[in-house]
Amino acid sequence: MPVTPIVPPGAPGIPARWTSSAKSGVGTSLSPAGRVWFTISHGILNEVYYPRADSACTRDLGLIVTGPNGYFSEEKRDAAHAIEPFEDGVPAYRLVNTADDGAYRIEKRILADPARPTLLQEITFVQLKGTVGDYRVYALLAPHLVNAGMGNTAWVGDHKGTPVLFASGRGTCLALASSLPWRDCSAGYVGFSDGWQQLNHTGKLDPACRRAEDGNVALTGEIGFTSAKTKAVLALGFGATSNEAAENAFASLRRGFEPAAKSYVQNWREWQAGLLPLDRHAASGIDSYRASTAVLATHRSIAVPGAAVASLSIPWGFNKGDDDLGGYHLVWPRDLVETAGGFLAAGDAASALRILEYLRSIQQPDGHWPQNAWLDGSAYWPGIQMDECAFPLLLADALHRAGHLPRARLAGVLPMIERAAAYVVRNGPVTGEDRWEEDAGYSPFTLAVEIAALLAAADLLDASRKPDAATYLRETADVWNDQVERWTYVTGTAICKAAGVDGYYVRVAPPDSADAGSPKDGYVPIKNRPPGDTDRPAQEIVSPDALALVRFGLRAADEPRIVDTVKVIDAQLRCELPQGPLWYRYNNDGYGEHEDGAPFDGIGQGRPWPLLAGERAHYELAAGRKDAAVTLLAALEGSAGPCGLLPEQVWDGADLAERELRHGRPSGSAMPLVWAHSEHIKLLRSLRDGAVFDMPPQGVKRYIEDKTASPFRTWRPNNKIRTLPEGKTLRIELLTAATVHWSTDDWATAHDSHTAQNAFGIHLADLPVASLPKGSTLIFTFFWPGTGDWENVDFSVMSVGQG
Repeated sequence: MPVTPIVPPGAPGIPARWTSSAKSGVGTSLSPAGRVWFTISHGILNEVYYPRADSACTRDLGLIVTGPNGYFSEEKRDAAHAIEPFEDGVPAYRLVNTADDGAYRIEKRILADPARPTLLQEITFVQLKGTVGDYRVYALLAPHLVNAGMGNTAWVGDHKGTPVLFASGRGTCLALASSLPWRDCSAGYVGFSDGWQQLNHTGKLDPACRRAEDGNVALTGEIGFTSAKTKAVLALGFGATSNEAAENAFASLRRGFEPAAKSYVQNWREWQAGLLPLDRHAASGIDSYRASTAVLATHRSIAVPGAAVASLSIPWGFNKGDDDLGGYHLVWPRDLVETAGGFLAAGDAASALRILEYLRSIQQPDGHWPQNAWLDGSAYWPGIQMDECAFPLLLADALHRAGHLPRARLAGVLPMIERAAAYVVRNGPVTGEDRWEEDAGYSPFTLAVEIAALLAAADLLDASRKPDAATYLRETADVWNDQVERWTYVTGTAICKAAGVDGYYVRVAPPDSADAGSPKDGYVPIKNRPPGDTDRPAQEIVSPDALALVRFGLRAADEPRIVDTVKVIDAQLRCELPQGPLWYRYNNDGYGEHEDGAPFDGIGQGRPWPLLAGERAHYELAAGRKDAAVTLLAALEGSAGPCGLLPEQVWDGADLAERELRHGRPSGSAMPLVWAHSEHIKLLRSLRDGAVFDMPPQGVKRYIEDKTASPFRTWRPNNKIRTLPEGKTLRIELLTAATVHWSTDDWATAHDSHTAQNAFGIHLADLPVASLPKGSTLIFTFFWPGTGDWENVDFSVMSVGQG
């Protein structure tokens, strides 16, 4: 009997929220025609992305089961969930959700159709109590087109006479079709008139609720199960129009699940077959290597070759709404270079080359890369991190040294290399943000990447027959390398006394200040802390970041200052867990759940990162302790979820069942973290090779073996040094031509030195003051010939002893 449509009550719905970030599965078809990426947790589909890996189109799609006497069960909340991949290295999944009360079991197979943008679910309903006829099974879909819950429109319609559930928003449409015809269907506003509310309150859908416009909406439809038909296929199709989305969904249904599955599996088998055989079965039985390679490949873009997002998740998504458009499904240049390293370690140089080409395409005109960006290169957050500006140089060098970037191909990326190197030398060594995207200053990690990158770029410029530019980059690297300890190494602190060491490298030292004798004497703000509990002395904050000095070849693993720093890191940051030791990012970190397990909401308490176990394992390998590295590999793999996905953080507190937090298991931050999987692959390669796979050789030769020191110290407007070690020449670096007017006897006599412009647009003048006695003061100012003006400010540098 026809019903009169009504406007569902409750517009526009409750504030939209995303869902759990602790994914148990992620996948895509590897097919240009199948531009769909999907995620799974709690036994159901979560975010499905279309037409790009940075465009989330759903919150989730799960099932509700109703039955006699008001029975109501939601599979994501009221069932035990089991999941496994079709086979190692193939991210299609079998799921089994068994009702906690023993009433039913739902079996699923999930994958994306390689032939078109459709997500397929084969669903089998098994009653464990009563008969099939006692139950009704409903699909509940929450559209979030695109990257937002509000502003969506949902309606119940048809395609060529067959019922379909539709939604649209921001120029994209979806259509949910079923191989068993839909029975009652509804569209409504979340929290008021959606299908969950209707079924929970009345036990049935209101078929009069057929359209919910411009809000946080949901679609619900009863799957037509019968005692004879307990298996259905749901097809979630996408398109620019509702008709296109429906055409895709029904084309996939006509083709059938099995042909799509065969093609999907074949695509993945062929790709995995081209990789190096670094296979390793973790304690869980999963081939952890193939799980990691599949994660890397799943996060790649199709429409924008070479791009890859950091994670198909939104950290603590169940607590975040439309104000978090990007989550982690964005490009971070640092993570992307780490991803390229994972591909290269696995033997997929072609993917690493595409990443380098993509980075070339999104480089900014001045040579830097955005802090993070959408796939088209549009910046998301506004920060600039110097390690991200230097990492692409290391990737280019790694490809060149491996023979994948011969001279003809190198010429194509040479402008990128020159712009990036110019940006680093003009704006480093101080970074606007460290690698944890928080603090400005001198970071051992960032310094290591910058210095190694300048040496790498110098080799690339030499290979391109630009020796003068290469020489300047090495000279700058030497100047910075000489001062790493002055900037970031402290001695005689309370932490030293407690750990029984002479000194250690700090996490980050603030930029030079007239109020501090050196940067390490200043204070750093600790982000994600409550108001009034932020600033700490730089010497009180330590981090595993210092191990980058070894990873990037600048310091030997057995160098006493490194060894002492490792002791401090372990005393302050090591966390023993059932799977083995993991480490915190730094002491007093606030990026993690609250003490009671409540989700991070701008403040919290940092938790252990499995990624850091991989970095520590590489340090142990560099130190010649392979057995220790293997033990840490097991700790890294032991932090994974059931299908081998590695989380950003794990929970270090006691079990909190009500928060779904278990000791040593993934927390609510992000899973999978592609960076962690890249580190895992590189560690497997490093262990096979018996050496750190991605350690650049230039620093090892220059600083560890040859012990090269710089004859210079550099003064710049953005790095005004106040002391000059005896025997060093003072190099003045400016961005505009100038005459340096200087004196070593308080202007009793004066000298003029004219700057000369180098290949990077920097105007240099080397002042011959290496013989200046200790305690003497050099005074200087500038005349700017371009404007005919004097600086009218005197600057001074004092000669001091070496050290």
